[in-house]
Amino acid sequence: MRQRRLKSEINVVPYIDVMLVLLVIFMVATPMMTTGSVDLPASGTAPQKPDKYIKVQIKDDGSLSLFNIKGDESKLKGIKELKAELATLKAADDQTPILIAGAKETQYKNVIEVLDEAKRAGFQRVGLETASASK
Repeated sequence: MRQRRLKSEINVVPYIDVMLVLLVIFMVATPMMTTGSVDLPASGTAPQKPDKYIKVQIKDDGSLSLFNIKGDESKLKGIKELKAELATLKAADDQTPILIAGAKETQYKNVIEVLDEAKRAGFQRVGLETASASK
């Protein structure tokens, strides 16, 4: 009787399939991981930013972040939470200007809601942050 010889090969096709799927997942997920800044619209007549200011950042998806005078970021869950935070900041110093940084692709209503809340909170100096036109 003849003995069969064992094949000692590894089938790498499933490993290649898994690697290609992981590559596609990372290619799709990587652009979503960039956070922290928004793409601001440009303006040729934008005045100089004040030295100390509070910044409300509105991203493309409508999510809000609040930066205090020191630059510390706090992510907000919605316009109600923004209202509470602005009331707290107003009690501390009502002369501090507020800059609203709305991304280019954010909905116009999001910017208007934030503008309204800042005015309702009692802040007198409220402005829109823009990128410089020299970019």
